[in-house]
Amino acid sequence: MGEIESYTFEFKEVAEILVKKAGLHNGIWAISFQFALTGANISSSPGKDLNPAAIVPILKIGLQKVKEETNLSVDAAKVNPE
Repeated sequence: MGEIESYTFEFKEVAEILVKKAGLHNGIWAISFQFALTGANISSSPGKDLNPAAIVPILKIGLQKVKEETNLSVDAAKVNPE
């Protein structure tokens, strides 16, 4: 079998990892993303016409305190008890 080249995680798994990394022990925390918006003229392949396009890069991934658990959040008391 070949060498593993990538891993994927569910949003809740990412939230749990970040809660543990941040040392949080209480509250419900959801993953959050900081985006930017820019534009460019792009072509689908060399020599083709240009088309205006929006580019939305993810700048940062973080945690935001929320009131209830969803598929984006975890309860820090459950996943990272003191």
